[in-house]
Amino acid sequence: MKSVVSFIIVCFTFSCFSQTDQRIYDIINAVSSERIKADITTLANFGTRNTFSDTISNTRGIGAARRWIKGEFEAISKDCNNCLNVFYQKDFVKAEGNDRIPKDTWIVNVAAVQKGTKYPNRYIIMSGDIDSRNSDGSDFTKDAPGANDNASGMAGAIEAARVLSKHKFESSIVYLGLSGEEQGLFGGKGFADYAKAQGWEIIGVLNNDMIGNIEGVNGVISNRDFRIFSEPVPPTETERERQMRRFYGGEVDGISRQLARYVLKTTQTYMPEMNPMMIYRLDRFGRGGHHRPFNDLGWAGIRIMEAHENYNQQHQDIRTENGIEYGDKLKFVNFDYAAKLTAVNAINLASLAWAPPAPTNVAIGGIVEPSAKLKWEKVDGAAGYKIYWRDTTSPTWDHSRYVGDVSEFTLEGIVIDNYFFGVASVGKDGFESIVMFPNSVFR
Repeated sequence: MKSVVSFIIVCFTFSCFSQTDQRIYDIINAVSSERIKADITTLANFGTRNTFSDTISNTRGIGAARRWIKGEFEAISKDCNNCLNVFYQKDFVKAEGNDRIPKDTWIVNVAAVQKGTKYPNRYIIMSGDIDSRNSDGSDFTKDAPGANDNASGMAGAIEAARVLSKHKFESSIVYLGLSGEEQGLFGGKGFADYAKAQGWEIIGVLNNDMIGNIEGVNGVISNRDFRIFSEPVPPTETERERQMRRFYGGEVDGISRQLARYVLKTTQTYMPEMNPMMIYRLDRFGRGGHHRPFNDLGWAGIRIMEAHENYNQQHQDIRTENGIEYGDKLKFVNFDYAAKLTAVNAINLASLAWAPPAPTNVAIGGIVEPSAKLKWEKVDGAAGYKIYWRDTTSPTWDHSRYVGDVSEFTLEGIVIDNYFFGVASVGKDGFESIVMFPNSVFR
């Protein structure tokens, strides 16, 4: 009887940790495919959003697009009692020495920051790209509607702001429109440098680049599948960290890979109809995305995008050849699918922003012993901690144990040689931090 009473008390106090939270379902239901359709249509109707296109016109070019995006963020902020700080962040790029830059220009990003109530300097970022291109990335006169690439991701960030601004979060959320992606990820680099200069602590970056196409060039059609790209370890790792990986493992356990696993788990829990596919690459083969500049500075960042691309509709002049229609047009975007991937982003932003900080200084021990031992430093806001482990060949955290409000624990009978381990903080409402892989060893 005593154990039953204890279980009831734990469940009452900490939401049992295994239960889902109704607020997440409310967020999913609040995402509107009709609003996303309207936003993608508006962006595509600017004709071109090429980085070097018109900045004066109110109806055509990247200048009109970024002013409209800023206006949308400001309208959202007005509806939530000015809960968003909306601003431009810009850097000047010179043409000299870069054949992808036809003329000197300002790379202008649009940001809307929803400040956290408890950890205002901890940020989760959802980004989309403002700019578009046709067959020639330097051609800023011909049409480049960029309906899917990447009005879909930009519309997703705007819609996430509409939905999440109705809630309050402990950590800060950034809804971000980045420019200059097609010429070399200039917008992402500029904003990553800005965040570093401001001293931001970035929990993770969810880069959304093409979230609206369901029919691949190979004929596969699916409105369920989507990909999560993540690099295995940070490029900023030290020589000591590299040596530790060699002897203790962790080749696929960097911070970006843990962020990808977090998104996969949250999606499978709350949106089981979707099929998240973890791709073990920084990005598509030989290509790049706007999460990379944040990775370059040592922050977790992933790319979320459609699973089945149609290359006839990417980076193409609008035309018809041999019966094939080329160009990134509105007619090829599936707005319901874009809404689903927007919801995937929104629930992960919310889960992370409601969660406590991840535990720090996670250490592991148990060499030549029958049990694995872990210890960590407690963090403010955590009601308890959960240990995760998995087979060394498994891509996901398959086993877990909530161990309470402690700073160390021994998993009896779990041999350290056969598994990988990690620790997450758990908040009073059951929201968890990203799993932290051990960064030191003890005996």
